[in-house]
Amino acid sequence: MEELRLSNWLPTTNKEVKIRGWDALDVILFSGDAYVDHPSFGPAVIGRILESYGLRVAIVPQPNVNDNLQDFVKLGAPKLFFGVTGGCMDPMVSNYNANKRKRKKDAYTPNGDIGFRPDYATTVYSNILKEKWPDIPVLIGGIEASLRRVTHYDYWSDKLMPSILVSSKADMLVYGMGEQPLREIVRLLQKGVPFHSINTIKQTVLLIENEEDIPKNKNWEDVEIASHDDCLNDKKTFASNFKVIEQESNKLYARRIFQKVGNKTLMINPPYPTMTEEEIDASFELPYTRLPHPKYNKRGPIPAYEMIKFSINIHRGCFGGCSFCTISAHQGKFIASRSQESVLREVDTIANMPDFKGYLSDIGGPSANMYKMKGKVQEICDKCVAPSCISPVICSNLDTSHKPLTQLYQAVDNHPKVKKSFIGSGIRHDMLVPEFNKNADAKELDDYTEEVMTKHVSGRLKVAPEHTSDPVLKLMRKPSFKYFHKFKERFDKINNSKKLKLQLIPYFISNHPACEAEDMADLAAETKDMGFQLEQVQGFTPTPMTVATVIYYSGYHPYTLEKVKTPKTQKEKDEQHRFFFWYRHENRAWIKNTLNKLGRTDLLKVLLPENDKWRKNKPGKTKNTFNDAVPFNQRKNKAKFRSKKKRR
Repeated sequence: MEELRLSNWLPTTNKEVKIRGWDALDVILFSGDAYVDHPSFGPAVIGRILESYGLRVAIVPQPNVNDNLQDFVKLGAPKLFFGVTGGCMDPMVSNYNANKRKRKKDAYTPNGDIGFRPDYATTVYSNILKEKWPDIPVLIGGIEASLRRVTHYDYWSDKLMPSILVSSKADMLVYGMGEQPLREIVRLLQKGVPFHSINTIKQTVLLIENEEDIPKNKNWEDVEIASHDDCLNDKKTFASNFKVIEQESNKLYARRIFQKVGNKTLMINPPYPTMTEEEIDASFELPYTRLPHPKYNKRGPIPAYEMIKFSINIHRGCFGGCSFCTISAHQGKFIASRSQESVLREVDTIANMPDFKGYLSDIGGPSANMYKMKGKVQEICDKCVAPSCISPVICSNLDTSHKPLTQLYQAVDNHPKVKKSFIGSGIRHDMLVPEFNKNADAKELDDYTEEVMTKHVSGRLKVAPEHTSDPVLKLMRKPSFKYFHKFKERFDKINNSKKLKLQLIPYFISNHPACEAEDMADLAAETKDMGFQLEQVQGFTPTPMTVATVIYYSGYHPYTLEKVKTPKTQKEKDEQHRFFFWYRHENRAWIKNTLNKLGRTDLLKVLLPENDKWRKNKPGKTKNTFNDAVPFNQRKNKAKFRSKKKRR
């Protein structure tokens, strides 16, 4: 890789602006993350996209909100607009764990230091900018804005909140992946259209004064959901809204959504169609340095960057539709895949980095094995309203061939400088089971599984069945646990025949809606019976824009409006998670007493039988990581920077 100069990064200071010879800026971005110029970091992608449209762009990473606010005025006013994002993760997820306790590390900050990102960062930054520069438009985006675009429940304040446009005072919100709407916004601004007149761009959200005329678009159908005030007054009404929101978010041809918020009207324009291969290739092949800005050289490594430094993202989107996950709400359920040629060009770029040792840490995406998968007959997908393509069963119109992905892995490994490529992203093990994936070629599925196990795993294969209870799994939109048994049979067969000595590591969730203490006891007993001693537990964390969060707050399932019980007190949560650690000495008496009260002596005999080999474990031998568990709905991002021991 050629030696890089400071001007290779987007400027972050006036000095760097002058190095480029600029006397003014078109757009200034503010981000809750440190600036890493890499395609896995959203703020960098947006900056490079805007730059590719001929704009002069600067970025202010992690501006100080505790001093005289100099960071918000040091670059002056941009000609077009300010862009604001809280970062690659919702700031509240970055700052707090499932028990609302402050995290000890921020993976998107040098040295993992905390305190550089405020709570509700998008709102904080936007309000400061509107106060300092009232006449300059503010455009917000990123995952925090995207998931808070409509009335939502905020777990950390335990309140129902209106669209983030209300609290942030921003002029416009871009939801989802920003390349397509930004292209059209910039095109209109460059033609001289005033920012406040831009109101019919897809994938944008605006607040309209009630006396204003509703923008017309003859190509869109409209739907109005219950007002914010009505949601505040009735939890069931709030729940009923979400069915419309989720379905319209995942349609190829969606309706425009309106919602009354006080004396204004929220307008959510329909999303863009899924990015084409050419479009997504172009986004990943912008002139990134692939490095953190040099300003951080003396502050220590950025953990998130260190984990994805030698990884490659091959697609966006996820058609799983899990009820606890926000991926489809942000990236969409339809898969946008890069071409093999584009991926291989990135492999070549990484392979020629001076510190590359021959090992790629991940070739993946939100789910590792959805590359190139799409509907066989596009017209069927065009009319689909289902939030998931694989729940309760795999859609007969879905092409789940793993052959393109297997071939991609093999092509990557053929690179002369690649010694080994790992799959660090989560693999949907259920799609590798012919009994569940009935339309797929069984041999093809086995070929993929064998490819992963023999060439792309280091000691442990981690998958996420999430639970063992069928009622809980149904609500999660996950398949029956029996398919995990089927997958384990195939795993064991390959493991033994190839003499691999790999471990299969399953991940599970506690405290999920519909889950009761008895379900966790069943989970503990069944997994123990399979030979697993679970090491980590994910505590359910409600985050905006998921079915499970709507249920957690309202008590109603948004699709059926039937009541669903959810563990909410700390006592309930702690008791559920204790079943995971049945082998810990301090939990045994409690488990024995609880199961006797439930009349489940059958489970007691499985978990704590006399002369049990597990009793040899000393108290505290296995670390309980419950309090530091990261919400599974942003698992893909967090997986990239966890240590090996904690990786998800």
